[in-house]
Amino acid sequence: MVRPAGLWRLCWRPWAARVSAEHTGRREVTSGVSPRGSTSLRPLNIFDRDLKRKQKNWAARQPEPTKFDYLKEEVGSRIADRVYDIPSFPLALDLGCGRGYIAQYLNKVYLFHCRKLLESSSKSTLQKMLCLHWVNDLPRALEQIHYILKPDGVFIGAMFGGDTLYELRCSLQLAETEREGGFSPHISPFTAVNDLGHLLGRAGFNTLTVDTDEIQVNYPGMFELMEDLQGMGESNCSWNRKALLHRDTMLAAAAVYREMYRNEDGSVPATYQIYYMIGWKYHESQARPAERGSATVSFGELGKINNLMPQEKKSQ
Repeated sequence: MVRPAGLWRLCWRPWAARVSAEHTGRREVTSGVSPRGSTSLRPLNIFDRDLKRKQKNWAARQPEPTKFDYLKEEVGSRIADRVYDIPSFPLALDLGCGRGYIAQYLNKVYLFHCRKLLESSSKSTLQKMLCLHWVNDLPRALEQIHYILKPDGVFIGAMFGGDTLYELRCSLQLAETEREGGFSPHISPFTAVNDLGHLLGRAGFNTLTVDTDEIQVNYPGMFELMEDLQGMGESNCSWNRKALLHRDTMLAAAAVYREMYRNEDGSVPATYQIYYMIGWKYHESQARPAERGSATVSFGELGKINNLMPQEKKSQ
């Protein structure tokens, strides 16, 4: 995928990295360790949700916000492909729908857009795209999604994976270590794929499917990439982010990025790793695994299958 040509200008405004005075004194990060005597985990407080809301609102107010939608439109089309792979449902709920990145590819399902997670009526199909990575209490969010599904309903979601923007992360870390003697996290943390299946199962989903995909977008340089992230409303909003990056460090990071990852045509790649997940809510009609010990054929007998086949079938 190639970045749209209209975005090839060098104009990065690191407003998202600045912290207002009202937040400087209260950067509290809640640990996931339970109090003594408690058996439940407290939700982590990793992201500044108020700042993320401001970032999203700022991106939506730009003169041409749709020019930054190329990544979400691509992921929306891939989610729509997965929707068509399952039986049709009369009603679907799109969480984190944005401008309808999934709905534009669906013509057989009535898609209901809603900003609220919980409603009085249950849904048969539920899609959620590229917004779970900013949720502080991800286990609770998945539990609520499971709660509003009808029995035999399906949840189809997508979120950024752990290797997203690894080129940018490595370049910033190397440049900051060289110029300032240490580095701070500048890319928000992401969920690991081996944890995602566990979280879905813990929320009550069964017949799980989790797969990964990578989308690579080429940019003229690091600053154009950061401008696009800002236009998408995807700037870092974790509480432990560094409030300021020095100019020399930024220039050094851009040079490291180009030196380490440059393409033959002079552009630099940015990798977005996407986790796609499918989970079903339990229903009696769903297929279930057979009881342990009920098999009538041993895997050890598969080697004898050639001896059991007729000779004419072997020659075909």
